[in-house]
Amino acid sequence: MRLRFLLRPGWLALTLAVLMFAVACFAVLAPWQFSRHAERKATNDAIARSFTAAPVPLGDLSPSGNEWRTVELTGTYLPSAEVAARLRAVEGEAAFEVLTPFRLSSGGVVLVDRGYVRPVQGHEELRLPSYPAPPSGTQTLTARLRVDEHDPRSRSALPGPPPQVYAVDSRAVASVTGLDIRPGYVQLLGRSPGVLGVLPLPELDAGPFLSYAFQWITFGVMALLAWLYFTWREIRPGGVLATPRQPVADRPKRQSVAQQIAEEEAREREEAAHVSPGSPADARPRAEADQVR
Repeated sequence: MRLRFLLRPGWLALTLAVLMFAVACFAVLAPWQFSRHAERKATNDAIARSFTAAPVPLGDLSPSGNEWRTVELTGTYLPSAEVAARLRAVEGEAAFEVLTPFRLSSGGVVLVDRGYVRPVQGHEELRLPSYPAPPSGTQTLTARLRVDEHDPRSRSALPGPPPQVYAVDSRAVASVTGLDIRPGYVQLLGRSPGVLGVLPLPELDAGPFLSYAFQWITFGVMALLAWLYFTWREIRPGGVLATPRQPVADRPKRQSVAQQIAEEEAREREEAAHVSPGSPADARPRAEADQVR
């Protein structure tokens, strides 16, 4: 029966590999890229809306679902609890971001990202430069609401002054300063009191995620079509797997290169012996040639 080759271990392994790859493309890789595209689109839409929307009071607004929204907050800086975020990159260059807790007039403490400063060269590594302190007294800030970052390696803060953390994370700053800081943080806009280098916004482009998703779907379809093609080819007469294989004992033994060279030299010597000068085989053609002349 021609379909019997489908039960061979090698073909079963190939079929399983193709199915697993196709399932990964359709159920894991393509949806992952679709979700990343949706996240990027949501971020771009939120940033675009923040350009024209009027600032709203911070109040009890949660960063979740309101990221990049423009807010206003009134209170006083707490410079004694200031922290720096290290190992940052702004516009492709190394930077520190200065994080200062801000006590709201209405109560509570929020973390303010005042912006970035460029590092200076130290003896062994880049170090934090001097920068202006935040203004004292009651201040009204305009900023964008942000969600806390997370350090995947959960590294401990470096001692200061000021202490240095590895992510702009209100929880990390709270553990260093001992303050009760509300989740999330705000990123200052230009001309706000205490702002340093204004952090640029992410690029408002959709990115390659949607095309990547369609590529994974295409790869999965191609794998299935290739499996169907080779299956159809084997079902037809003359398929490689359907052709009985010659027993190993009946197969001609393969010669080594040395054996082939030795046989070739023996053959050449045998031919040279047959046509050597003075031999009968050589004399007959010359006698015939003399008769013709």
